Amino acid sequence: MSDAFDYDLIVIGAGTGGNGVARMTAAAGWNVASIDSLPYGGTCALRGCDPKKMLVAVTEGVDWAENLTGKGLKARVSIDWAEMMAFKRSFTNRMPGRIEAGLKKVGVTMLHGAARFTGSDTIELNGKTLHAKHFHIATGALPMTLDIPGEEHLITSTDFLELPERPERIVFVGGGFIAMEFAHIAKRAGAAEVTVLEMMNRPLGNFDPDLVAMLVEASEHLGVDLRTEAKVLKIEKHGGEFAITVERPGGTEIVICNTVVHATGRVPNIDGLNLEAAGVEYGPRGITVSSAMRTTNPAIFAAGDCADSGPQLTPVSANEGRVVGKNLLAGKDAREVSYPPIPSVVFTLPMVATVGLSEAAARKKGLKFDTHFEKTDGWYSSLRVGAKWSGYKVLVEQETGKILGAHLIGPGAEEQINLFAMAIGAGQTANQIKAMIFAYPSYASDIGGMV
Repeated sequence: MSDAFDYDLIVIGAGTGGNGVARMTAAAGWNVASIDSLPYGGTCALRGCDPKKMLVAVTEGVDWAENLTGKGLKARVSIDWAEMMAFKRSFTNRMPGRIEAGLKKVGVTMLHGAARFTGSDTIELNGKTLHAKHFHIATGALPMTLDIPGEEHLITSTDFLELPERPERIVFVGGGFIAMEFAHIAKRAGAAEVTVLEMMNRPLGNFDPDLVAMLVEASEHLGVDLRTEAKVLKIEKHGGEFAITVERPGGTEIVICNTVVHATGRVPNIDGLNLEAAGVEYGPRGITVSSAMRTTNPAIFAAGDCADSGPQLTPVSANEGRVVGKNLLAGKDAREVSYPPIPSVVFTLPMVATVGLSEAAARKKGLKFDTHFEKTDGWYSSLRVGAKWSGYKVLVEQETGKILGAHLIGPGAEEQINLFAMAIGAGQTANQIKAMIFAYPSYASDIGGMV
């Protein structure tokens, strides 16, 4: 390292997209600093996927009890919100320390605060200027601004995961992952009224419409009030309540609640970085990067949700981070990001999963394919656990027999979809999948019947 630089590399963001890069380069002998204004761990480990799924695990107990009532299971279950949150914190509270210990072990210097670029190779942190030969930006995403009156009354998904008490009447503005997952958690935890307000004509627009229709039915059976084509006009506070004015095709409606959650979408968390000073270009979808994850400033890389790259998913940011680390160590663009088939799961109960092409996307590509679609509530795997809503839709190319896309709902979907991702990535045909021998009875053993 030249004396002109304080560090060989400064990583801004201590989440999935940044920590791997810091560890890889520090282990190779580089002088590396990692910066975050929040506790180390990032969204997934502390404020997203992991803590959310711990809450889902608790609510699964309620789901099991309901589904197996009358089948021999005698159980009266309820959820203690405070204990459930304490269970979540048993994981999240220890993660920052564990992550920092791992970084420290390989020699990473850990710094806390909000970094801001002041030049092509300098940042300001807590009033001090730091120089580095390279930078890597992995600052993730944050809730988008909705530009509606009363927006300040919205709490974020992070706030929801820290609520000390269960809300009695809760509204989710938006109908994506966050809204649907948290609505299921809140309702199974005993909330009296749970409402989801979605602007489009159905929630989860990126998922198969037939399977989403099944999830909507399951959600309404649970007691979730799902309103589509619902545009929120304003939010007003009256004492301890909120009045949400909603425009729908039939006219204007007012929804009253105690808690209203922002679940409309997230945008790259880059506004405070002063990227112009570093010569880094960006747009609405994030920082402009090449296939090597290099920005318009050759000394600066970016990955994960803050970059205009792949889907905003934790495994994607980890994959992009590996490419950044390899290219930094090589001193050139030795690696390019390649996105294999990427599965995605909505952790409602029932869960919904997808990988590959949708029917609409396959038709747009002009592909000829057969659609295998069936509801599977009568299959053994569903009967065994009393699942009322389960099914699949698998697209098989006519000429080659290869799997173009797989869409699943029901128990086991979150693991079955990984097998479909592997099959698509390997170019396996439906006949090859049918020829495989899986452990039986298992959720995996159902796959042969889906193709």
